[in-house]
Amino acid sequence: MLRSYTRAINKQEGLSGSLFRKETKSECINYPKGVTPSFIKSKINIQNPEKQYPQICFNYIHQNPVKAKMVSKEVDYEFSSAKDYANIRNGKLINREAAFEYIKYEDKSGFHSK
Repeated sequence: MLRSYTRAINKQEGLSGSLFRKETKSECINYPKGVTPSFIKSKINIQNPEKQYPQICFNYIHQNPVKAKMVSKEVDYEFSSAKDYANIRNGKLINREAAFEYIKYEDKSGFHSK
């Protein structure tokens, strides 16, 4: 996806080369490293992993600051929408109702939705 995005921006702006710093990387977030879709379907018995993708993306985004040891809980990161989903802050950038049609939110402080 980064490659396609880079090509499109370079074409639009008449540029060439990388748009991102060297540290930028992509990561397959819906399958753990070394685990293929057929393994997940047969061994873990997930019938349709594609339907879980919104939840996987949501978790990945909100858990990044915790995994990076920047904060101890998702809701502690100032620049995260986790506070809005946990109803701690009334942000205007999210639509909780629409999001909760696709995802379940649970933070370490015990907030649960869906």
